[in-house]
Amino acid sequence: MLSFRALQPADDVPPMITLYHCVNARSFRVLWTLEELGLPCELQVLPFPPRVHRKDYKALNPIGTIPLFLDGPVRMTESVAICQYLVSRYGPSDLEVGSAEPDFGAYLNWLHFGEATLTFPQTLVLRYSRLEPEARRHPQVVEDYTRWFLARLRAVDAAVADRACLCAGRFTIADIAVGYALLLASDLGLGEHFSAGIQDYWQGLQARDPFQRALERQRQAAQEQGVSPEPIPLAAS
Repeated sequence: MLSFRALQPADDVPPMITLYHCVNARSFRVLWTLEELGLPCELQVLPFPPRVHRKDYKALNPIGTIPLFLDGPVRMTESVAICQYLVSRYGPSDLEVGSAEPDFGAYLNWLHFGEATLTFPQTLVLRYSRLEPEARRHPQVVEDYTRWFLARLRAVDAAVADRACLCAGRFTIADIAVGYALLLASDLGLGEHFSAGIQDYWQGLQARDPFQRALERQRQAAQEQGVSPEPIPLAAS
């Protein structure tokens, strides 16, 4: 098995984007956005959760969460905020919806909806069905928050009933924010509950070349760095 290099920025190379990532974790949003923009990055894949399995990581990110994004002096840990930073800093890009566009409000709402409303309940499903020791698992929590997630997913169903993307008539990072929640749901076995409309929308997102490149990039990096390429929920089962 290959070992990690030291978890510290190198002093003898030009600054570049570095992304600390776990397979199919929230950091996948950032990796997908980087692929959409065609931006290079140094990808460091860590075992999940890194605060347990790579304790030295906390020297870089004291709270031990994924992602950690470095761009010169910029340090960020919130996946959706990093996506927004990337399209603003390295744009202009059609992935961003400008403040003068009619769908600017909808764009911002979907960005935050993807994380706060859709991903949050799934983290409880993941924790209490897969990550906790057997004695601490809680089927009622899993059932309740699965229902929560599926109920909130109806908003996405309504939004894509007559269009391929969430807003502005084009693919944006709002679709990445929400699309990641669908990826996590699929890994958790919740995809079987998707409506026909959600299934069509999700298939369209998966068909994008940058999405497929991001999957392959994380797989290769994980194997090269001695980390399981299995998505978190599957690896934790």
